[in-house]
Amino acid sequence: MGVFVFLPLVLPLTAWPIARLAAQHLHPRTATRMLTWVAAVMAVCSTVCLCLVMVVGTATLPGNPLPDGWSDPEVREAVPYDEVVGKAAIPALCVVLLACARTLWRHTRTRRRAHRALEGLPDTEVAVLPDGTPYAYALPGTGPRRDRVVVTTALLDHLAPAERRALFAHERAHLAARHHRFLLAVRLAAHANPFLRPLHTAVSYAAERWADEDAARTVGDRRTVATAIGKAALASRAGGPPLLAFAAPGPVPRRVAALLAPAPATGPWPEVFTSAGLAAWGAAAGTAASAMSSANAAVTLFWILRTATPL
Repeated sequence: MGVFVFLPLVLPLTAWPIARLAAQHLHPRTATRMLTWVAAVMAVCSTVCLCLVMVVGTATLPGNPLPDGWSDPEVREAVPYDEVVGKAAIPALCVVLLACARTLWRHTRTRRRAHRALEGLPDTEVAVLPDGTPYAYALPGTGPRRDRVVVTTALLDHLAPAERRALFAHERAHLAARHHRFLLAVRLAAHANPFLRPLHTAVSYAAERWADEDAARTVGDRRTVATAIGKAALASRAGGPPLLAFAAPGPVPRRVAALLAPAPATGPWPEVFTSAGLAAWGAAAGTAASAMSSANAAVTLFWILRTATPL
């Protein structure tokens, strides 16, 4: 395997330029999908390679249940500095698994608690809570429960009728495009490899911009959506579960400025000889290299371990 086993651990650095440029030069829908796939593939590849290194490190520990042949020098030579990185990979992989499991548990618990909080209200698409804290969020369905838009009376009081339609269109766009799945995927990817955290930030912003653009197309007035976002951001305070919020903490001024500008082009991929195009192709190349490196390392270690395993 050699150094190829370590490449997927650092190749996510190649995605940093596109994470920064995607929001500026790509349509939010394209940016969300592309960055999510890049993050997911790179996270899987880095985790696979971490597992491979851990196998070599575990085989050298006394009392391990692995075949004795897996600790032979020929096997350990497949990983550079196996004595150090092999043992370091064990707690690193445990941290990754625990962080991902905790995120999945919290995500599921939050959705269930949010749905339980709406029990007793009419089973309509929009749930209006008599709450003095202004907030709104999109609540994906779980089990037999339907998708719902949750908004408080305090926030509705701050918005004009046209701005309320913009709010509902924004939240419906989140639910229709299943944005919570993109956000969960990049959050898990960031836990798997800390170098992927910039992609999590970029996807969070791109998903909000995607919903903004869908709401503007539904309402037919970009300025109305921008005004609604600005008013909601000024009125909102911390409240409600950490879900897809209409005025979530983040670069609200950038979202407003983007809505006051012309609608972004809907091209599927940026031109090659542009900053965004070069960054996109760089991220694609890094993703492909990560996939090939992890596949090469997995196949190589498989044959090495098979050869070292006594019949």
